[in-house]
Amino acid sequence: MPNQKTQLATFAAGCFWGVEAAFRKVKGVVDAIAGYSGGKMENPSYEEVCTDKTGHAEAVQVEYDPSKASYEELLDVFWSSHDPTQLNRQGPDVGTQYRSVIFYHNEKQKETAMKSKEKLQKSGKFSKPIVTEIVPAKKFYRAEEYHQRYLEKRGLFTCHT
Repeated sequence: MPNQKTQLATFAAGCFWGVEAAFRKVKGVVDAIAGYSGGKMENPSYEEVCTDKTGHAEAVQVEYDPSKASYEELLDVFWSSHDPTQLNRQGPDVGTQYRSVIFYHNEKQKETAMKSKEKLQKSGKFSKPIVTEIVPAKKFYRAEEYHQRYLEKRGLFTCHT
């Protein structure tokens, strides 16, 4: 939970292991937690989310100090950590649980995310449309402990070899 000096940002960009690791490298990030958000079911398990029936996306909730890391910097990490033009998939992972989503926690985050998405789309970096959803943050459920710092615990740098 954020203290008075920190804020929350929540992102879904495919498999949460690599996304969590990417955010942990950002100076000013206090914590990054793998979990589930955007669905209908209370307290979903990994197995339930993997059925693609709960509506949740694998997500990462980032607690950060805005005096050391801006929301714009977090968005840059988000955009660079996945292909935002792929609908309901990232690499070999397929299903709505792997969709690209920015879950905003306030109107400023919403506005900043929308401007960032529009700027990226206009940049020509991607030949296909960006399909990232920008939606209000819903309840975030922490994933099982074995998912936390998954890559770090195994000495890996990426999800897929």
